[in-house]
Amino acid sequence: MLDVRRMQVLRAVVDSGSVTGAAAVLGYTPSAVSQQVAVLEKEAGAELLERVGRGVRPTAAGLLLTEHAGAIGRQLAEAEAALADLLAGRSGRLSVRYFATAGAGLVAPAVARLRELHPGVQLDLRLTGDPENAFAEVREGRADLALVVRTEGASGVRLVPLLDDPYLAVLPRGHRLAARRSVRLEELAEEAFVGSEWPGPCLDAQLDACAQVGFRPRFVVESEDYLTAQGFVAAGLGVSLVPRLGLGSRHPGVVVREVRDPVPVRAVQAVVRETAPPQPALEAFVEALRAAASPSPRPGDAGRPAVRPSRGS
Repeated sequence: MLDVRRMQVLRAVVDSGSVTGAAAVLGYTPSAVSQQVAVLEKEAGAELLERVGRGVRPTAAGLLLTEHAGAIGRQLAEAEAALADLLAGRSGRLSVRYFATAGAGLVAPAVARLRELHPGVQLDLRLTGDPENAFAEVREGRADLALVVRTEGASGVRLVPLLDDPYLAVLPRGHRLAARRSVRLEELAEEAFVGSEWPGPCLDAQLDACAQVGFRPRFVVESEDYLTAQGFVAAGLGVSLVPRLGLGSRHPGVVVREVRDPVPVRAVQAVVRETAPPQPALEAFVEALRAAASPSPRPGDAGRPAVRPSRGS
């Protein structure tokens, strides 16, 4: 098998026209260069150089290997540059899984920020409705990061807190509490509720907060969809709790108020593989998610409930 390093020595001899010239370029002794060429000739099974006066010139076999050595040298330089870009976070590919309401509020602005700071990083973005599948994809290396609502971890992954997403009270416009700036959670104890969540950690966040003040919501409609829930509330079927990220466009027939004492909150977290080696592009995307979770106040936001960065983020 031909040795790539010896091929580069041959290339230096051909380029300089002499063993002595190649030795000066490479920082070797002339005898070391001659030995390397001699070994390469044995590997190739052919003479690679012939003497011409005080110098040398390549044989047909030597010229062939010199050309390939040049191509290999260029490929190695390209590989080194690509590796440097990857290690610096200037390039790479990230696979991200996210749930619907995190898409517009977190993922989209984070992607925009990442593209601005690291335009060479490619993203594979996929919506997932099953947090367990998202955990499995990250744990098995099929995804680099997933966004989930979760309070406890799982084997093989690490949770990165991003934000606490508070639930808001969605009331019919003519409701007895509609004129308030905020409502205490216990004031909704006797109300009919319109469900907005599938069973799981998001619904648990609502139920746990209600349990703290001594009641369990009486669900009269199970919508499992925030926009649909607003429609049922507007029709007078009950009240609902909707997370800030999931509020979206408000139905004209409802009002939205802050909830207090206590505030139902769902914890939005990023999941990364526990044993994953450092990836600058991944770290940059996590920072972009954190920045999206803590946006600067915008005109017209005064008085609106804000999504709170998660404790420990």
